[in-house]
Amino acid sequence: MEQLPLEFYTRNDVLQIARELLGKLLVTNLDRKTTSGRIVEVEAYNGIVDKASHAFGNRRTNRTETMYAEGGVAYVYLCYGIHHLFNVVTNKNNNPHAILIRALEPVTGIETMLKRTGKKKLDFSLTRGPGNLSKALGLSTLQNGFKLTDKAIYIADDGIAFTKREIMSSPRIGVEYAGEDALLPYRFYKKENPYVSGKPK
Repeated sequence: MEQLPLEFYTRNDVLQIARELLGKLLVTNLDRKTTSGRIVEVEAYNGIVDKASHAFGNRRTNRTETMYAEGGVAYVYLCYGIHHLFNVVTNKNNNPHAILIRALEPVTGIETMLKRTGKKKLDFSLTRGPGNLSKALGLSTLQNGFKLTDKAIYIADDGIAFTKREIMSSPRIGVEYAGEDALLPYRFYKKENPYVSGKPK
């Protein structure tokens, strides 16, 4: 299993990187516990020109500043005051591309994930949806800005890759406010994987 290098994240094609993240392992080493899951659903956000992006129109706030860092860091924000959503920042400095990790298939540390989420037994909801997966892997805004080239949070390649036929695309979920950009096919997921979150209308 090889940790993805910085060069993976600093490329300028956020859609290509998003597709290539499918099948990779998201790993956390937090609170002396290791958990991991295989990425099966992502959404790409294309920076200042993307009306669905937090950085649309070059918007810079305390929350979005992490998106303007060099690629290879975690952008974690709180949604609706409840859910912590984990994103991968890509591209070079001041090019605020990001990829939301929407679903994982659990691989290691499942007992730890169950304790973190208060679940009694494993089911598909454990890491289905961005809020659920963050809770299962121990991710919160405390990890906002963490480098993905360190050991606390990283993404690794264990040699498993999905075929082109297995990778589907669709519009993103819950971005109706983005007008015509809400229709862009920037969501990528593994076909028929039970951990993939809700289907767009």
